[in-house]
Amino acid sequence: MIVILKPHSTEPEIQDVIEEVEKLGYTPHPIRGALQTVVAAIGDERVHQTLESLNALPQVERVLRVQKRYKLVSRESADGDTVVDVDGVKVGGKNFVIMAGPCSVESEDQLLATARAVRKRGASILRGGAYKPRTSPYEFQGLGKEGLRILDLARRETGLKIITEVLSERDVEHVAEAADILQIGARNAQNFQLLIECAKSHKPVLLKRGMNQKIEEWMLAAEYLLANGNSRVLLCERGIRTFETYTRNTLDLAAVAIAKNESHLPVIVDPSQGCGRADLVKVLCRGAAAVGADGLLIEVHPNPAEALSDGQQQVDFSTFGDLVTELAPFLQAAGRTLV
Repeated sequence: MIVILKPHSTEPEIQDVIEEVEKLGYTPHPIRGALQTVVAAIGDERVHQTLESLNALPQVERVLRVQKRYKLVSRESADGDTVVDVDGVKVGGKNFVIMAGPCSVESEDQLLATARAVRKRGASILRGGAYKPRTSPYEFQGLGKEGLRILDLARRETGLKIITEVLSERDVEHVAEAADILQIGARNAQNFQLLIECAKSHKPVLLKRGMNQKIEEWMLAAEYLLANGNSRVLLCERGIRTFETYTRNTLDLAAVAIAKNESHLPVIVDPSQGCGRADLVKVLCRGAAAVGADGLLIEVHPNPAEALSDGQQQVDFSTFGDLVTELAPFLQAAGRTLV
């Protein structure tokens, strides 16, 4: 159940509600907004006393019964859209954010050139894989800690925030030292112990949808993050595996619209992984903006033909610049501002 407090409730009033929720046998998870606080109560409503009696408290605006399994992720648990603050870059609300960079960090020269180029053309967050999950053990696996060092160097030189993937629980601590956003990839979308460890880092987390994952399972994976104390979560649609062979994956833009309807969390679209074809990236970016996405995660490389991983889906600097320019009317129509 969800307890919505009246705007501008004081901290003692919030604590009183939290204590009452605990007394009734639920685990409270307060979600503090700019004006209003919501207390999500986790527990089996069939065996605990109803929380509707809390309507009697003067600081309580209303109590809602939430039937969805993803209680904290559900739109009913928050007063409006969540805006995730990534060290000053606001993701969500009226803001539209572009995260761009190479699939893999390959060298210092390659990443710094890309960082300078994408920043100049409108990106505020730099993507780049230091650790790469590859289908074959003989393919490039990333530079590891050296890749993290290069990402940190790019951040210090350009001011771009960093998003990079974390593959295992043992890597969370040192990846979090270099990253502003921890990315959980499609292959780890239901690695629940990794989700819990990432939540404990208190860093913003971008959770990609698994390639075979239903939307409800995607929401429940995000619920692991919120239930373990991390409300700074970004959902990412990156395409699902279907019978189609014209594209690497099938980008599910309907899932973006559903996620925006079901959840208060920001939704990012990765068109590069979503189709696996550089020639389709621009049009899919426009589609993502049109259906209400809060941002894009785009693979950009100085010379895609020479990329050590996934060159066929990475765009070059010129194409990236054109892409951002062509987004402008779509963002204007959606009432969004590029940040």
